[in-house]
This record gives sequence, structure tokens and C-alpha cells, in this order.
Amino acid sequence: MALAAAAVALAGCQGKVQRPACPAGQTCLEYGIEIEPLTLDPQKANLLSESRVIGDLMMGLTTETPDATPSPGMATSWATSPDGLTWTFQLREAKWSDGRPVTADDFVFGFRRVLAPETASIYAYMVYILKNGQAVNEGKAGPETLGARALGPRTLELTLEHPAPYLPQLLMHQSFYPAPKHVVEKHGDAWVQPGKYVSNGAFQLVSWRLGDRIQAVKNPHFFEADKVCLDRINYYPTPDAVAAERRIERGELDINTSFQSNRFERLQKTLPGYARTHVALATSYLSFNTRDVAPLKDVRVRRALSESIDRDFITRKLLRAGQLSAYSFVPPITAGYAPGPKVVWADKSLEARQAEARALLAQAGYTPERPLKIEIKTASNTDSLLLMEAVQADWRAIGVDVSLVQNEGAIAFAAYRERDFQVGSMSWYADFNDPVTFLALMQSTTGAQNYGDYRNPAYDALLAQADQEPDAARRAQILSRAEQIMLNQEGTAPLFYQVTRALVNPRVTGWTDNALNFHRARWMCVKG
Repeated sequence: MALAAAAVALAGCQGKVQRPACPAGQTCLEYGIEIEPLTLDPQKANLLSESRVIGDLMMGLTTETPDATPSPGMATSWATSPDGLTWTFQLREAKWSDGRPVTADDFVFGFRRVLAPETASIYAYMVYILKNGQAVNEGKAGPETLGARALGPRTLELTLEHPAPYLPQLLMHQSFYPAPKHVVEKHGDAWVQPGKYVSNGAFQLVSWRLGDRIQAVKNPHFFEADKVCLDRINYYPTPDAVAAERRIERGELDINTSFQSNRFERLQKTLPGYARTHVALATSYLSFNTRDVAPLKDVRVRRALSESIDRDFITRKLLRAGQLSAYSFVPPITAGYAPGPKVVWADKSLEARQAEARALLAQAGYTPERPLKIEIKTASNTDSLLLMEAVQADWRAIGVDVSLVQNEGAIAFAAYRERDFQVGSMSWYADFNDPVTFLALMQSTTGAQNYGDYRNPAYDALLAQADQEPDAARRAQILSRAEQIMLNQEGTAPLFYQVTRALVNPRVTGWTDNALNFHRARWMCVKG
């Protein structure tokens, strides 16, 4: 899942607490999220900030426990055929927020909708796991051929293209959420507007004031509404991490989902007990636009750019919150991963790498008299800017003429999707705990999220082989071989493995740090 952020000026008096009153007898949470969501449509969402809100409003067949492991959600149980291809789910008696029953048809409708070409979902490739999913998405087969059918109002059968023992994890993702068929058919894409939005999760949408807040309240029809502590949540876009820190300090926010990395030590002193970090299933990396930028089609250029970056300076001196230098794309802590893949130059000193980088650029025809000119596009938050300024300095040290372009986070990612960039700075947070959530980004069939348009038939073939391999150890080795191929070709430039960072008022209970960085509000409460 892509993470984007950007800096904007936040209004409000510095000396006055700007916190809305909570109705008497209720429990309210003021929740800062990274940036303004572009949509609350589960079948169209892409950004981490969107997933935070949608995950409180909606629920799939499986859902997250406080520590982000999968547990029964709308499904109470499931059975799998001996070949691992057919999964049959029994659904609980559940209702949408308008009181209508949630049925197996709503899931079938949601799956068909995310794959419909006109939906243009950036996550459609994830649903290719359903039989004929890719063909439906490409308009080569009708939606009725999809491997999802309702056997009754509360029985759903899924037929897969290949065995996927990780399916319960995958089904937690928003792309597999149901869609309220009766509402979408009535309102079309406008169904996500306040007043029309119908949800099946612990909360329901009340209002959305752009640039201010999204408000949700407890859904009285949720199947465990009596166990939900919070009555109201206000979600505030907080792209300026330092301004959000001040709002936390003043008591205006109870939670903010990020803080400026190099302020971690300071925060431990000024706000003891607030700063929360945890090793993350996430990699920050650079994407090279190999489709449109001629120099970046040359592996020598990509290697020179990647190996000349001083990752240890970035993690130890610049960011300083526990990030680790990355020489592979998949974080080593990922379940089902066979550690070993790394870029071929990983064990060389920085001095040797930068000398080799200059030589590679010269071989590619770039000299001090004719330098390589390149542009980095990045989101305009402080952490990203500091990071890219460090990369810029490293590239200038090997003779590259490099410029930076800053965009508001959502605009930057829209540009990445449209390939309106040369080099892009981004992070990928795992959608589920398996190497495929990272490696699938580089498949030629992935589409918009394969930002650099990396394409390699041998890589694709190994991922396809891994899909058919039932033995977990052999599957891990196949995926390892695929990653090594991509790294040998410098398909991307991994920079560092992320840590989750949040500011959480100690009065908030139920926030559990976890590697997937999922924190559903149904588990939270506010003391006092």
C-alpha cells in the first residue's frame, strides 16, 4: 500500500485548544491521518490514509485482530478443497448500516466491481487470484465467469487460479470488501458521498469536509456494536507532521499516524509515552521510469544511481528512528521469505561503489562535459524532502545533474500512476504478510502500481511458478530467485526498511503496534 504525505499550513490559534466537544456520555477520538483521502470507495482506494478510514467503515470476509493477524470477519468459518482451489465461506448474520442484510451477493458484486475495466482500480491485479480475474479485468471474459458465486444468501464460494494458503490474510484487504449492491446500483459511483454511504463495519460515515475532517459514528447495526467503545471519530488530514505534533501536545489530537523521523529522540523527552515505533513490513525505495526516460532504460545508469546512495547515512544520521538500510526489496522479516537476495554491489564500501558508479556512467556516455540530467519527483513532506536532498547530494558526487520537484502527496502519486516522473520516491507497506505483496509490484501485468514499468518474462514466469508450488520452502526459494533477477537488473532502488511511527496519547487503549501498521478503531477506547 502506497504511503503519501505533503506539507500544508494548518490554521488555528497556537494558544487555544481546537478540539470539538464530545457529547455527554459519549467517547470520542480525534485521529490524525497522513493526508486527505481521495476516495472512501474500497474498490478504488490506494493510499494508506484511505485504508485507515475505510477499514473502520467496512469489513471483509476476514478482518484484523489488534495485532493485525487475520480472524473471522463477515465470514464465521470456511472450508478448502483438497487441491486448495475452492474455498467455501459461511457468512454471519450481519447488516449494512441502513439495516439491509449483508449477503454473499454483495461480495460477488464487489469483486466484479473492482475488476470491471470501467472501475479502473489500481488494485485490480490483487483480485486476479480469483479464477478468470485477469480476463474479466482485461475485458476478455464476462463478469459471470469470475470464480466467485453466491450459493445462498450466506454461503460464498471462491474458486482460485492457484492455491493460496495466505488467502485469509489477503481477504482482509479493502479490494476484497463487499459493496452494497442495492446502494451502488441506485447511486453509481456517488454512493460514497455522506448521506449515501452504507457500511458494514463498526462505524458509519456522517460527514466529510475537505481540508478539515471526516466524521464517523458507531454503526448500531454492526454485529458487535455492544463491544465497540468509541461513539465518534474525527479523522483529520495532518500532512505537516510537526504541526500535528503540536496538536497532539495541546490535546487537540489523540492519535497521529506519523511523526517526523529525526524528532524521535526529542519526542521521547517532550512527550514521554506517546511516540510509538515498530519494525514495519515496508520498504522505502526509488522507482525508475523505464518506459519513458531513455537514460533509465540502461541498467548501467540505474546501477550507478542506486549504488552511489549512502544508505547508512540516511538511516543512522538523517532519519534516526530505527530504519535499516535496504539492499533487497522484500523486508527480511516477511513471512515465507527466504533471505539471501541482494543487489550485487551490497558488500562494497561506499567509496568503491561511487567509483564504480562514475565508471558505469562513463560507459553509458555520461561525462563531466556531458552529465546525466535527471529529475526526482517527491511528496513535499519534511522526511521525504530530507531524504531526497541526501540522494541528490550523493548523485551530484558522481557527476549527475539532478533536480528535485515537490508535489502534494496525492498529486505526486497521481503523477507516478500516469508515469509523469523520471525518478519517484515512495514507500510500500505490505498489504499482507507474504513476499508476493512486494514482488507482485514488479510483474508486467500489475499495471499502475508497477510505477517504473519493470518488465521481465523470466521474472513473471518465476512468480507464476511460485503460485503453483504447494511446498512452502520451495515456493520461498522460487520467489527468492525472482527477486534476485529483478535486483540484478536494478528494477528498483531499495533505500531502507521502514518502521511504523505514531504519536498515541497514553489515554488511548487498544492501539497495538504491529508490522503491518493496521490499527482498527473498533479495538480502541479513550480513558477519562
